[in-house]
Amino acid sequence: METKTTTNQITTSKLQNPLLAWGLLALLAVIWGSSFILVKKSLSIFDAPQVGSLRITAAFLFFLPFFLINLKKIPFQKAHFFLLVGCLGNLFPAYLFSLAGSKLDSGVSGALNSTTPLFTLIVGGLFFGNKITSKQTAGIILGFVGALLLILAGAKGLAFNWYALYVILATVFYGLNLNITKKHLTGLNLSPFLITSFIFMTIGPVALVVLFSGDFIEKVQRPEALQPLFYTIILGVMGSAIAMVLFNRLIQMTSAVLASSVTYLIPIVAILWGILDGETIQIQHFLGMGIILVGVYLVNKS
Repeated sequence: METKTTTNQITTSKLQNPLLAWGLLALLAVIWGSSFILVKKSLSIFDAPQVGSLRITAAFLFFLPFFLINLKKIPFQKAHFFLLVGCLGNLFPAYLFSLAGSKLDSGVSGALNSTTPLFTLIVGGLFFGNKITSKQTAGIILGFVGALLLILAGAKGLAFNWYALYVILATVFYGLNLNITKKHLTGLNLSPFLITSFIFMTIGPVALVVLFSGDFIEKVQRPEALQPLFYTIILGVMGSAIAMVLFNRLIQMTSAVLASSVTYLIPIVAILWGILDGETIQIQHFLGMGIILVGVYLVNKS
């Protein structure tokens, strides 16, 4: 059933469905919090561009039948916005997180991902006319201090990890994506499922070209490739496809900043997976994550 989203309906959803909104946040936290360890496991045989491409390709193929069935309902006049959102919110981050995962613990990646609400606010203030209060400014500063601690937290003390910047860049793209989605892709007479399917139709062909331009066929034929392939497909179907449907629904129900607050819970899930996988979690990691979350709290409280 299609969901017609209007300003009145968004307000009503806020008032009548708070449990649904928080339930979606929790479910998204589990799905996305688990994505970092899945990236790490996938990189055991595939390189970063292949993991990113396969992730997007899996989501693309998942949505393809639904897209073809509903072809007449697609607003092709907004195709450029769907392509932009697809690149900023899915394609580019898929490659960036894969690159980061090759040299960065999954728990740290998940913790750095919590800077998303900060960049959502900054982008909204710079390019979308949103006001930033003094309390939110303090939250942004705290968030950056916490992120710097995480970037400097090495296994042997303080050492700058350049791969962490890939995660930071991905969160900047997320901030752009959230504001663009809220402004241009809500209020459409389309279900979140159909919106997300159109997004992946714009970026899926790009991912396919990148995927098959290297030695993917050769690698996938190896017996040891079966498990990493499974992890990457799960990453694409759950972490990119289904999670984006839920997330677009959440954006329709709430604000872009509140929707991005799923990052409160993502680091907890990511770090738990990291600990279970034998990653070393230091006091600097918890301190940095805690400072970021205090900053995000100040941003959202305003």
